[in-house]
Amino acid sequence: MRRLDRYILRQCFGAMLFVTAALSAAIWLAQSLRLIDLIVNRGLSIDIFLYLALLILPRFLDIVLPIGAFIAVLFTFNRLTSESELVAMRSVGLSHLALARPVLILAGIAFLMLMSLSAYFLPASNRAFKDLQFEIRNRFVSSLLQEGTFTTIADKLTIYIRSRDDRGEVTGLLIHDNREPKRPVTILAERGLFAETPAGSRIVMANGNRQQFDTEARKLSLLTFEHYTLDLDSLHDAPVVRFREAQERFLDELFFPPPETDPALRSSFLVEAHRRLLVPLSAFTFCLIPLVCLLPGEFNRRGQLARALVAIAAAFIFEVLDIGVNDLAVRSAAAIPLMYATDLLPFVLGFAILLRGNIRLGFRRSGLAAVPAR
Repeated sequence: MRRLDRYILRQCFGAMLFVTAALSAAIWLAQSLRLIDLIVNRGLSIDIFLYLALLILPRFLDIVLPIGAFIAVLFTFNRLTSESELVAMRSVGLSHLALARPVLILAGIAFLMLMSLSAYFLPASNRAFKDLQFEIRNRFVSSLLQEGTFTTIADKLTIYIRSRDDRGEVTGLLIHDNREPKRPVTILAERGLFAETPAGSRIVMANGNRQQFDTEARKLSLLTFEHYTLDLDSLHDAPVVRFREAQERFLDELFFPPPETDPALRSSFLVEAHRRLLVPLSAFTFCLIPLVCLLPGEFNRRGQLARALVAIAAAFIFEVLDIGVNDLAVRSAAAIPLMYATDLLPFVLGFAILLRGNIRLGFRRSGLAAVPAR
């Protein structure tokens, strides 16, 4: 790699890291604020909050990274133009393709990073997030309860609490247990406490009564208690092996689902698999758009604002088309080839524009070289 290539690549790569980190931090902070409710109102520990916040990070990196590469290339080449460095590079004989070489290397680096996200980190983080969310929903029942609200858990248990103190103790407790449909149970208690044990979740209640109605015998039984423990270990709203959505599956699971998979579900898996492959490829298009808008044409000492705005508009249109085609493919798998056309055609056209400008530049130099000096 030539020194000039390293210089441009270093400028672009540093800007890409900075922009990606800044955008990721802003989005991550906004998304993490939604999880604070788990600590403030639902009693989960700070460790679980930080772990959940970390797991959502790869979800938007595959969106932010191509945008970061686009902004980095646009900023770097606009700065090179404004400081006349690009003019000096052209004057020594560098063609459009030569100037595009470090940008294509940058796109290759972004492609590898995005491919690692698509192939492993994104499904792994989504799987871990959903598993932990599933565990919170099924084991940490207290985290689902809000004061003054009837909360139905797994369609089998309805719990109401009037208030909760700083120690986690609740007052004004009402529980309707319908896990045995023929013998539903209603429990009223002055206060209670949720406990997590190795054997499962428990509710320890004090000063209340337990009412059980036998639907077959049409008989109501009443039990008054000072202390009573309700076992929640059998309360689950899903099978032990939880169904994993398309975002939680690795590429091999998406391309080769089990034979018994529903055809509609198999189609959604296939669309997700192709989308995972196309997101890394979009880095090449996002990196090439600024070059196509800034390199061809004559140098303007008044600046490149108009060309920069054209590049931004082109990137916006490309992103909107990509989202629209992906949505169409979700509805019909026949639109999958259109996904590849939308992502790859702009890159091919942009490369052809640079190549055409490179040929014109070569003809111009040849013509100038043929003119005798006066």
